[in-house]
Amino acid sequence: MNRTALLAASMLAATAAHGAQAQVLGEDAGACTGGRGPAIQAEITGLKDHSGRLKLELYPASEEDFLKDDRDLVKEGKTFRRIWANTPPSDPVTMCIRVPAPGTYAVLFTHDRDGKNKFDFWTDGAGFPSNQRLGRSRPKLRQAIVHVGNGVTRVNIRAQYLRGLGGFGPLD
Repeated sequence: MNRTALLAASMLAATAAHGAQAQVLGEDAGACTGGRGPAIQAEITGLKDHSGRLKLELYPASEEDFLKDDRDLVKEGKTFRRIWANTPPSDPVTMCIRVPAPGTYAVLFTHDRDGKNKFDFWTDGAGFPSNQRLGRSRPKLRQAIVHVGNGVTRVNIRAQYLRGLGGFGPLD
C-alpha cells in the first residue's frame, strides 16, 4: 500500500472511531451536532457507574437564581432548562443543552443513579464546569459559570460523589 493510500485509510479509521465516540445525548443533541447553537456541549467524565439517568440544568448566572426551584424561575420568566438522558453503557458521555441566546449561564450536571428524579446525597453524583472539588458546602455560582457564544460552547465536567467526611469529590 502506498503512503497516500495508507494515510487516507488511517484518516478514515480515525474519523470513524471519532464518529463512534461523538454520540451526543439529550433532546437538544441537534443543537450541538448541527452546530446551530447557541448551546453547551458537556463532556462528562468520572461516572461512578453507568446506571440511571443523567441531567443537565441551565440557570441564570446570578447568586439569587442559581439552584433556585425551577418552578419559581419559570414563573418569574427567568432562564431555566433541563435535559435528561439515559446513561449510556460505556464512555464517552457527551450531553447537549440549548441556551436561549449567547451570554453567561450557570450549569449543573447530576447523575441520578437510581432514576428517581430526586437527588440522593448518599448515592448520586454532581458536577460543574469548573471541576473544583465540591466538598461539603453548597456549590458556589462561580463553579458553574459558562460563557456561551453564538455557536456550540464545549465544557468538560467531572462527576463527583460523596467521599466520606470530606464531602463530594471525584472518584480518582
